[in-house]
Amino acid sequence: MANQPNRKSDHIRRVNRIIQTRTFVLMLVMGVGVFLLLFAKLYQLQIVRHEELQKMALNQQTRSTEITASRGTIYDSGGNILAISATAETIFLSPLELEEELKDEETTWSREFLAENLARILEINVESIYQKMDRTYSQYEVLKLRADEDVANEVRTFLNDHEIRGVYLVTDAKRYYPYGSLASHIVGFVGDDNTGLYGLEARYEKELEGQTGLVVTAQDSAGNDMLYAYEKYYDAQNGNDVILTIDTTVQYYLEKNLEEIVDKYNAAKGATAIALNVKNGAVLGMASYPNYDLNDFSTIQDAKLKQAIEEGTASLADMQMLQWRNKALNDTYEPGSTFKIITLAAALEEGVIDMSTTYHCTGSISIYDQTIHCTGTHLTQTLPETAAHSCNPAFVTFGLKLGQDKFYDYMDSFGLMGGSGVDLDGEATGIFIKEENFTDLDLACYAFGQNFNVTPIALIAAQAACVNGGYLYAPYVVEQVLSDDGTVVYQHDNTPVRQVISEETSAKVRECLEYVVSDGTGRNGQVTGYRIGGKTGTADKGKTGEVVVSFVCFAPADDPEVILLVALDEPADDTGTYPSGGAMAAPAASAIMSEILPYLGIEPTYSAEELLGADATLPYVTDLSVSEAIARLQEKGFSYKIIGEGDTVTDQTPSGGIVIPGKSTVVLYAGVEKTEELCTVPPLIGKTPAEANVAATNAGLLLRFTGTTSSSSGTICVLSQSEDVGAQVPAGTVITAQLGDTAVSD
Repeated sequence: MANQPNRKSDHIRRVNRIIQTRTFVLMLVMGVGVFLLLFAKLYQLQIVRHEELQKMALNQQTRSTEITASRGTIYDSGGNILAISATAETIFLSPLELEEELKDEETTWSREFLAENLARILEINVESIYQKMDRTYSQYEVLKLRADEDVANEVRTFLNDHEIRGVYLVTDAKRYYPYGSLASHIVGFVGDDNTGLYGLEARYEKELEGQTGLVVTAQDSAGNDMLYAYEKYYDAQNGNDVILTIDTTVQYYLEKNLEEIVDKYNAAKGATAIALNVKNGAVLGMASYPNYDLNDFSTIQDAKLKQAIEEGTASLADMQMLQWRNKALNDTYEPGSTFKIITLAAALEEGVIDMSTTYHCTGSISIYDQTIHCTGTHLTQTLPETAAHSCNPAFVTFGLKLGQDKFYDYMDSFGLMGGSGVDLDGEATGIFIKEENFTDLDLACYAFGQNFNVTPIALIAAQAACVNGGYLYAPYVVEQVLSDDGTVVYQHDNTPVRQVISEETSAKVRECLEYVVSDGTGRNGQVTGYRIGGKTGTADKGKTGEVVVSFVCFAPADDPEVILLVALDEPADDTGTYPSGGAMAAPAASAIMSEILPYLGIEPTYSAEELLGADATLPYVTDLSVSEAIARLQEKGFSYKIIGEGDTVTDQTPSGGIVIPGKSTVVLYAGVEKTEELCTVPPLIGKTPAEANVAATNAGLLLRFTGTTSSSSGTICVLSQSEDVGAQVPAGTVITAQLGDTAVSD
């Protein structure tokens, strides 16, 4: 019996050991399990979510504010600013901080007070401010991007006056376009994030954008800035500047005249004009109509486009895209007879014709049972006369003599098949029949500019090559890119793409085209004092009856410096002017050239007859004796009219020192006061030069003639006048009258 307690105690010890062992094992398992769980959690937090949590910590502990880089400036060739980034301020609020402020019993302003005043100052919807205030988890909600300085100052004053915290202003940059709509299709615009969306702003985004800077500031748990605790500043790097070949004055002349002819001839699909430096391809000006204001690019400017939206026939987005289109670059058209320059150059270069070639025109030519008509029956013509008459059968014959392969090769060599290579985005591709499908009938149509499409920019580049000695240049608008410190980052290379024709051939082409303007369909493109070469074009747009009328011209004709293309898309046929390149586009080109040639410093070379009527500076003759004054005026070629009976000139009209047309009549006041009454501008359009001169003189005004100065047709009259009929102007005001030959077609 004595061993029984021992057995019982042994049993208890065994049970205890088992329990201890199991407990140990369980604790070990649980310990390992917990360790593994903790390890997994730590791995997730420190490894997997490291960057995420680090970013969250930084967001909680610091406030990061971007410092916008100043976008590069775009200049014209003369240093005038076309696009610039000026200082502005972006206004934002911190809903998290505002909530804390509103909880403070010492806060003297309310949520409603803040929202309503900010809405008033910033001219935004108050409900949008409330919505942003409700996002109490956020510390950055933009109220106004790039506010102007006066608006930002008003916000700052309001915040300071009422000791408001939680609304901030940060320095930003805003894009301004000082010239508004000028060169809008070239310069383009930026979006809300200052990124280029269109034109050069988009094409040269990498060069212009710069590099954004950053300010990192420490903040407490409530989101308040901890002054002097921590601040790191990463400087912004400004963008590069871009220097263009565009001249704002030339561009203005293009746009002004383009708008006038679109309105005058009611061109349904607008117009385009390009002025090019013949010798290197630099674009001096490129205009497209309709246009738009770069500072308000989303607003429709053109009345016709607005009407389409109001009538529901087009959407706002469609009309915006239409007004942003650069017709010189983005659109193609049938060039019509202006393409005959290419046919003429190729045929002369290949020797299938020469300057002694003649052609007998019977009024039409038949190709594969298809009849191609001419503009008239010209009978036997010299080579320059075939160009002057724009004789379709003659150029069909020249093209056929070249042959399909040669003709197609020249189109490619002149850069028409693959595009001009201009440094702008969006250049359209010309539309041509594939070479393997190109027939003699196609060749016949192509030879006088029908049944294919090209872009205006590609065509003028090819035409420039025909008259500049044969060298094809890729047209370009960017001359240089400069870094912020003025270092040249990029300089355009003026090496020609290739020489397509010889200098001898080019000289012959110039001779023929000068004859077109002096005696042919291009005589409305004449400019007093300048030798002009050119070619008219009128292209049918299928069976609809609409046409594209155009005129290309260059000056001086013997050594060209500037070439100009003007094209009008679907002018109306009820304007009183026959829709043709010679009647509509040539006078516009003449008006443009008469302004840009003197501006560019290209000196006129007047004939003896023209010299008598050329502009001259009127001398000062006030305070001279009447006899001395008369002698001074006659010496300069001016006539005179005396009012009063005194011996001394007490005043004169016009005043001395201004440039007026030669042969003008100067009014001398001898002992009487000069009249201050305004003169009424008379109607001059439709009058002959002699009739217009009498009407202007009787009205007390001076007249300057531009345009057609010589013609054997006897049908020259005034096509337009610089001042509106009935306008009240000072005595002696010079009225410019554009002359043209109403008998011109093509």
